[in-house]
Amino acid sequence: MYRELGEAAWAWTLAHVHHDEDGPWLPAEVTDGEPHPAPDRDSLYAGIAGLAPVLAEIRLHRPLTGAETDLADAIVARLSAAAATRVEPSLYDGLGGDTTALRLLEPGRERVALDRLADLSTPGGWETTFTIRPDSTAPLTDVVMGAAGIVHTAAWAGRKDLMSTGGEALLQTAEPAEAGLNWRMWPGYRSSSPNFSHGTAGVAAALAVAGHLLGRSDFVDAAGRGVEHLVAIADLDGGGFVIPHTIPPSEREVEPVTYNWCHGPAGTSQVFPALALAGITQVGGFPVDELRRRCLHSVLTCGIPARLRPGFWDNDGRCCGTAGVGDILLDAAQSAAQGVAQDAALYLAGARTMADALTDRAIRDDAGAHWRFVEHRQDPPLLPPSPTWMQGSAGIAAFLLRFARVADDGLDAPVIDRPDQWFAVPTAVRVTPGRSV
Repeated sequence: MYRELGEAAWAWTLAHVHHDEDGPWLPAEVTDGEPHPAPDRDSLYAGIAGLAPVLAEIRLHRPLTGAETDLADAIVARLSAAAATRVEPSLYDGLGGDTTALRLLEPGRERVALDRLADLSTPGGWETTFTIRPDSTAPLTDVVMGAAGIVHTAAWAGRKDLMSTGGEALLQTAEPAEAGLNWRMWPGYRSSSPNFSHGTAGVAAALAVAGHLLGRSDFVDAAGRGVEHLVAIADLDGGGFVIPHTIPPSEREVEPVTYNWCHGPAGTSQVFPALALAGITQVGGFPVDELRRRCLHSVLTCGIPARLRPGFWDNDGRCCGTAGVGDILLDAAQSAAQGVAQDAALYLAGARTMADALTDRAIRDDAGAHWRFVEHRQDPPLLPPSPTWMQGSAGIAAFLLRFARVADDGLDAPVIDRPDQWFAVPTAVRVTPGRSV
């Protein structure tokens, strides 16, 4: 059932791949109007680089078809050519994403993107082209858009020079907190988003991994101090671990606490295996494995994936919703299988709950299966479907195919690892093309 739905989601994604003289591209969303590429047609977040992890996942299930092989070759050709002059460095919208896709599809070809990152580096990190700050191109710090994502990419791809540059830039932007260290998306930003995608959790994970691989105790120490700050601001009631979405609270109508990969305990749980890899066993008086369990306890008991109220759980994608949480629960289940069988069973059951919700919410048509998310702050609230990695059918397809493999083959089934996730799964199950770390 799950494999068939994953294949249907992939078929729907493929039906919305377009080609022009410059290569393949995806629309950010599918509507009745004329399709257009995402603002960055090559990105991991919403562009063709985001098809690479799905193609790598499919290779574990079956041989690629001729059309899929042609698509993989076209993605490699496009990204290899564009990387030589690309100026956006980030993991999810730039050269870090190019590195990810190229390494997954054709190990060795990622060097052009990594070398370009080295060329663009400065002592303060990497300048950005993001319109989030139209008045500045100064370096960002976070996983999605900034130095932390580049450090994660460099660690995964084995580039010590980039790990050093990025880690040192992150040390420069650390802000002392009442307990430990804090990172904002950039120094002076009006608020903190402390969880994984845009704040301290993701930065600390990057520093821990880089510190371990480089033998840099200053990186590891800073990572530990970052998590001390997280422990100090977390709600630990009921055996959980929950940090607000934004501090101070966002002026937008968003839930004060969310539970997803980007801004909730699902994503933040990933920092604790990164600390363990670096040799940190306790933070704030808690063992790091207990803190990971606390995050996942909060995820499993908060009510997701039910849509309890408008704004609570309106997204089924990888970044902000059900598929991303399911993937993290699989990471945790496969890790727990090395030790605590009861935890492994609990997390696997949670991942199944996420897969079942995706099954229930799938929309079938002649092209395959897709999903529509909800934005309760707009009228009408139902959003168009998307074929992309972080907000659409490509990312959902990869989770469903992975879940099907684990359900069929057990918790020692292989895992296609990625830059900001590889340290959260056991080495024995990791599949990394051209692994050099």
